[in-house]
Amino acid sequence: MPVGEAPIKQAIKWIDEQLRENPTADRTKIVDEASRRFDLSPLDADFLWRHLAERAKGK
Repeated sequence: MPVGEAPIKQAIKWIDEQLRENPTADRTKIVDEASRRFDLSPLDADFLWRHLAERAKGK
């Protein structure tokens, strides 16, 4: 990941990679793991949920 990139962007990329590798993965576990891995705030975690919801609508 590029140095200096915002943790939320890193988390989105990581989540997208996880879902690309395993489309049926448990999204709750993925968001929880991303939140811990990238030290995100509860607001950032909420944003990740909205990102996943929007992504699901687009399919």
